[in-house]
Amino acid sequence: MTDVRPRVLFISPDAVGKQMAGLGIRYTELAATLTDIADVVIATGAPERDASVLASGARVVGYEPHAADALREWIAWAHTIVTPPQWPVVTRWLRRSGKRVVFDLYDPETLETLELFSRGRPGIRRLMVALTLDRLHDALRTGHHFMCASEAQRDLWTGVLLGGRALGPKTYDADRSLRSVIDLVPFGLPSTPPTVSGGGGPRAAFPQIAPDDEIVLWNGGIWPWLDAPTAVRAMARVAQARPGVRLVFMGRGSGFAGQAAVEEAQAVARAAGVLDSTVLFSDRWVPYAERSDWLLAADCGIATAGDHLETRYAFRTRMLDCFWAGLPVVCTAGDDLAARVGRDGLGAVSPVGDDESLAMAIVGVLERGRVGHGPALAEAARDYAWPVVSTPLRRWVLGPKPRLSPARTAVRLPGHLGREVAYRAVRASLARLRIDWPSL
Repeated sequence: MTDVRPRVLFISPDAVGKQMAGLGIRYTELAATLTDIADVVIATGAPERDASVLASGARVVGYEPHAADALREWIAWAHTIVTPPQWPVVTRWLRRSGKRVVFDLYDPETLETLELFSRGRPGIRRLMVALTLDRLHDALRTGHHFMCASEAQRDLWTGVLLGGRALGPKTYDADRSLRSVIDLVPFGLPSTPPTVSGGGGPRAAFPQIAPDDEIVLWNGGIWPWLDAPTAVRAMARVAQARPGVRLVFMGRGSGFAGQAAVEEAQAVARAAGVLDSTVLFSDRWVPYAERSDWLLAADCGIATAGDHLETRYAFRTRMLDCFWAGLPVVCTAGDDLAARVGRDGLGAVSPVGDDESLAMAIVGVLERGRVGHGPALAEAARDYAWPVVSTPLRRWVLGPKPRLSPARTAVRLPGHLGREVAYRAVRASLARLRIDWPSL
């Protein structure tokens, strides 16, 4: 690809624009690191998908997730396609395209799905987990490269490849480190420090917060696999000794499971007598460009989760923004970033589900303050700058395409094949009837 400028397509199921989360942020920022060497298009399957050109020069286009014909021309256009595991029709297009395919496995979606549907109907839960696993295994059969967020995740996905008989002697002998096949591309951070955007922050959103109150910030969504109730209980303890402290939830969950998690946290706050006083819930999703207003106004970040597999393999991206803003973090143990918080003095780590220990950790971090944690946080932020973490992806885009996916010959089970046939039949029927795909 020395005589032709590379063309890269990112496929994002999340929105790309003013209000972004997860993959929308990730692909917007990764695209910006590639525009000096490649022409870049981001295809978004979110409802808000007006065509536009980002400041980086990347182009944004839209597609319908389950009627994705608009993707075909962009798959044909691209040399390299970066995407999370896709539904069967798009995966088939990718497999037959002859293009380099990079699957993004930074989000352990199967483990999230186990948690997300844990309170729903057992049949629906089994189906959703099976479909998620199907998409993962199809991705491992199709991709030439895979990127993930941590060494723990890399071990997980390498084990999946081994278990699927996808790592044979030829693949191993070509690269005994396997870095050419699967490497770390974590979530990252801007290279420049945050500034106040003027969009307002927690004090503008909540009149309950006095000018000299301390703010503990939950700077992300509230989801079933996280543990907002323990954070609320801990803050009720902290408030007894420090009545001027406020816990602010900056984001909310979406869908049935997300809303249920919000309601559970609010119920705990109400029972403790701290709802709308010590504990405050934002009723809107803060635009990506305005998140710095909230981070810079806070005194401490907080991130709590339960003791389960999702925690072990998660990469809590919202903690990275705290590093970027010089905001010390109090978190529960169990994931890769929590280990770094404890090891490098970026805040404090508490046992899972222990609101008393969590309260003590919050008080300790508040007393030490931003200044005491500042140098370690600045060093961590440099390590996660987007141009640094995107290095493997940049190398793949510029390098020669492997002849075959390492897992091309992996065998699919009959149930997997049956679900793919059923999906394609339902998709075709809904398209003929002009009915939108149902939301579970």
